[in-house]
Amino acid sequence: MRIYLEQGRTRTFASALDWPGWTRSGRGDEGAVDALLDYAERYALVAARAGARFPTSVALDVVERVPGGATTDFGAPERAATADLEPLATAALSRHVALLESSWGTLADAAARSSAELRKGPRGGGRDRDDVVRHVQDAERAYARKLGVRHPPYKQPGDVIAMRADLVAALRSGATVGPWSSAYAIRRIAWHVLDHAWEIEDKSQ
Repeated sequence: MRIYLEQGRTRTFASALDWPGWTRSGRGDEGAVDALLDYAERYALVAARAGARFPTSVALDVVERVPGGATTDFGAPERAATADLEPLATAALSRHVALLESSWGTLADAAARSSAELRKGPRGGGRDRDDVVRHVQDAERAYARKLGVRHPPYKQPGDVIAMRADLVAALRSGATVGPWSSAYAIRRIAWHVLDHAWEIEDKSQ
């Protein structure tokens, strides 16, 4: 499996180029790769939901290293790989979009199974379930603008569905109308969705 490493000063992200959303971080290259492998089984469920065949045995091939920045060290990926600058073939684009939609389904399922109150950190910090879901949805409005999709603040549940439908349409067009390519946008958005879906799962146990 092709992966790339985004290397910050204090944190590195490992991302699978062909499996958007499968991105984890750790201290240094080794820590990031180990974290990615630790989440392989969880990501396999996302892939299965999308109808994609995720391998039972994973071997990783680091094909690129890119320098990270302040956002990387803060805890979010911010740099695209060279491969993300190339247009995705039609079949690959459809597959990547399906994985993004599966990520949204994974978050919805995690929220449905969780209690409203999530376990807090050692100092009492952290969001509860509904706040996490709202954070993801609000962030997607900002991400969508990078692809030329603009929506006003949500006022009713259907607004989220409408925004995501417009976002998917922009992604399927394959056009880079903003600062993000479709490939990178799918990867970045799916990471954010799954990161918080898995947070809900972990903190509701």
